[in-house]
Amino acid sequence: MHIGNPSHAICPPRSVRIRTSSLGEPLSTVAPTEQDVLAAAAKIVKAFGTTNTEEYFSLFAPEASFIFHPEASRLDDRASYEKLWDSWLSDGWQVTGCQSTEQLVHVFVGGAVFSHTVATQTRTGNDPENYTTDSYVERETIVFRHETDGSLIAIHEHLSTVPETAPAEATGENA
Repeated sequence: MHIGNPSHAICPPRSVRIRTSSLGEPLSTVAPTEQDVLAAAAKIVKAFGTTNTEEYFSLFAPEASFIFHPEASRLDDRASYEKLWDSWLSDGWQVTGCQSTEQLVHVFVGGAVFSHTVATQTRTGNDPENYTTDSYVERETIVFRHETDGSLIAIHEHLSTVPETAPAEATGENA
């Protein structure tokens, strides 16, 4: 009976591969907590709701993409959105209120998806006597990447309209 070389019974050393993003940055191998995601989303809502440009954009990765229903095309990076934002500011645009409701969080290893209904109030114009105001309710999804330091950074935002009347199946009501 041949037992063989005992050294073969030991598993050969395995190489450890660190997951990296498309930019070569290390990715987290753990899932964020729901509370961490809610806190990260709250920071975005607060910065947007106060038109705090610097804080707002610091919460998005440079490679973040954006889809906004009023815009003709997708914005493929944060710089494109910042340029659009600056054009709104030059028209005297300002967010005067922003409320988040119906929040839903899905966490997974390396990130999370946050969705909610958001009510926004804005003011536009450079002359206080001729301001125009607007308010709207939209659905928003934000995808977060969980960084290796434990922080969350937004890598995608998608904004869509809310139907005037939602079908009973969508609202969970019985017909």
